Amino acid sequence: MITANQLRAARALLNIDQRQTAELAGLSVPTIQRMEASDGVIRGNVDSLMKLVSALENAGIELINPGVTSSAGGRGVRLREHVAKPKMKNMKQSKPSTPRSLERVR
Repeated sequence: MITANQLRAARALLNIDQRQTAELAGLSVPTIQRMEASDGVIRGNVDSLMKLVSALENAGIELINPGVTSSAGGRGVRLREHVAKPKMKNMKQSKPSTPRSLERVR
């Protein structure tokens, strides 16, 4: 099981947006948006949920569910140590902004 809050937290830990999450899991962006808009535990197509959880785990996310050993005892997520950035299929890597490129925008 995964909650909407855990999904948002996992994306934050991986530093990816909804589009990248959708691609990572092989799902559509509207599906990810619906999942994140859920109240509490995400409900939906079992296949989609399995794809999402599997993709997050492969990217290095560890879901912490109630009853699992953790210091505070509640739900959460954590990033496993020594995990490489998730590989996106057919994604263009954005170039980091330089001070000069930022000056031109202003």
